[in-house]
Amino acid sequence: MSPRAGAAVGAAVGALVAAGALRTLLDRPPGGPAPWTRTNARSREVSLVAGPAYAVGAVAGLLSTRGVPLRTRLVAAASVGAAGALGCYDDLAGSGADRGLRGHLRALRAGRVTTGAVKVVGLGLTGVAVGAALRDDPLDAALAAVVVAGGANLANLLDLRPGRALKVALLAGAPALRRPGAAALVAAPLGAALAVLPADLHERVMLGDGGANALGAALGVAAAGEASTRGLLVLAATVSALTLASEKVSFTAVIARTPVLRELDALGRLP
Repeated sequence: MSPRAGAAVGAAVGALVAAGALRTLLDRPPGGPAPWTRTNARSREVSLVAGPAYAVGAVAGLLSTRGVPLRTRLVAAASVGAAGALGCYDDLAGSGADRGLRGHLRALRAGRVTTGAVKVVGLGLTGVAVGAALRDDPLDAALAAVVVAGGANLANLLDLRPGRALKVALLAGAPALRRPGAAALVAAPLGAALAVLPADLHERVMLGDGGANALGAALGVAAAGEASTRGLLVLAATVSALTLASEKVSFTAVIARTPVLRELDALGRLP
């Protein structure tokens, strides 16, 4: 099977599994609706079950993809599953009191280990494992680790309005579909993203940390698997710069002040 055909299979499986998982979890959320219910930016109650639904779909799609070595597919699926699990842990067990890198560092200085800090360490280790598994050169492996772990965190920073993180992922990942090597790893995560996007836009669900971390890790793995050293340097620098900027600048405020970004951000949402 050609890489493009294999990518199409992965995208279809990812979308179908994510859609089915979302329906099942909305009907029968583990432990009942309460642990998964949050209030979004417009004071509407939404469910976090989109997170595990997305992660399950992306993992299933990656495992079904053809055109790339089995080892690569297993590494990609394991990293997305790990990122999703770490995010869900933070969603369900975290208090939300300590946010951002500064918040977690303040808590550590005060002798408290937050669920967010556990997640950050876990994402870092996931990135290191992916880098070591996919890249032979030590520099490439280190840069890949930053791209995967940083991408997982950055997607979470974007998940502040309905559909925003998914739209950014679809726009960022779509160009890779033209390259056979990258398409095989990015198609499944994008297929799963398309499946949960309508419910996110209609404010029935939100990705939460579980879905956003899995989404960002998936795109990071796809990039880490095929980018040149220069490409990895650019990606790592971009992800790091945006993460640091988020501590000082509100992405939502920047989007609101930029007409094109504002229109794209609002596209498809409820009035």
